[in-house]
Amino acid sequence: MKTSEITYKGSLRTEAVHLQSGNIIVTDAPIDNNGKGEAFSPTDLLSTALGCCMVTLMGIAAQTHDINIEGTTIEVTKIMDANPRRVGEIIVKFNMPKNDFTDKEKSLLERAAKTCPVSKSLSSELKQTVIFNY
Repeated sequence: MKTSEITYKGSLRTEAVHLQSGNIIVTDAPIDNNGKGEAFSPTDLLSTALGCCMVTLMGIAAQTHDINIEGTTIEVTKIMDANPRRVGEIIVKFNMPKNDFTDKEKSLLERAAKTCPVSKSLSSELKQTVIFNY
């Protein structure tokens, strides 16, 4: 089953449709690569997908163990390398709600985040820096 269909709209812009839901994502080339930077770039999506995947796995673990992580925010920073042009590092910073997490809960959540399929699918050359603020 196909996941998505992508249409090149011109001017370095794409429109991707998620076939199951009909949701649409627009991408635009970044300013530093001849684009307008008016939407997520493909490498922004890659980096953002890592944070979304990690918190989703944390959410699964939280549901299983009755831990409240609602309100967690994630800051994602993408750092590009020049030669060859690629994402060199993704920094994922979790700002957890003030819920007095036990050490056991923290360990469980952090392990869950680091097992996400996006993380495991990225090249070992890509540095993944993960920070948890409780």
